[in-house]
Amino acid sequence: MSEERFVDLEIKLTHQEQKLEELHHVLYEQQKTIDKLETLLQGLTSRLKEVLGAEGDEIRGNEKPPHY
Repeated sequence: MSEERFVDLEIKLTHQEQKLEELHHVLYEQQKTIDKLETLLQGLTSRLKEVLGAEGDEIRGNEKPPHY
């Protein structure tokens, strides 16, 4: 293998390693955001259930209003 080809391969490998590290960082930050949003959603769901009361009311989806 020629020296020039070897150097080119090393450069490509270095760039790939750098991109992989950048992707890892982005993925890590996204997972932190997802974790925060899940915690927030759990808290909001709990609070909504408290507001609705303990009479057995359920959180309803996209129901049509009674006037339909």
